[in-house]
Amino acid sequence: MRFRDVAWRAMSGYDLESVFAIANKVHPGFFEAEEVLTEKHTLYRHGCYILEVAEKPAGYVLSHPYRRGELPALNTLLGSLPEEADSFYIHDLALLPLARGIGAAGQIVAALTKHAEAMGFASIGLVAVNGSVPFWEKQGFVTEDRPELAKKLGAYEDAARYMTKTL
Repeated sequence: MRFRDVAWRAMSGYDLESVFAIANKVHPGFFEAEEVLTEKHTLYRHGCYILEVAEKPAGYVLSHPYRRGELPALNTLLGSLPEEADSFYIHDLALLPLARGIGAAGQIVAALTKHAEAMGFASIGLVAVNGSVPFWEKQGFVTEDRPELAKKLGAYEDAARYMTKTL
């Protein structure tokens, strides 16, 4: 299915209610409180975007600077971004079913990659869930074996994987 009116745009505070609604539809098993999602936007607006299909929210991405090999705990406030951030982190990329398979996810990953490179980061990290490892591999990410992250990854699901892309 193809849509004529599909676009990523900068997220605003007005979008946060839609972000929370989409998160609960796409990731019902990985609950995060509205204030946790809102904090990502507050801390780093340059990494937060909304996908609109026919001018209606159909997806979002939340991302921010972080440290390679470290992982924010699920449903936990960060308080602040690390001063010594050396990597970019994609906290969440969520698309409603109607927005899948149209290339939107690949578009925003490419844009975030350019942003991370422009900011001087050497890598991008994320947690792959819901069988998304093959998608992330197509985007240039590889699974990193980090036993010290097992507890945090387990909070998502047994199949959750920490993945990175070297820039």
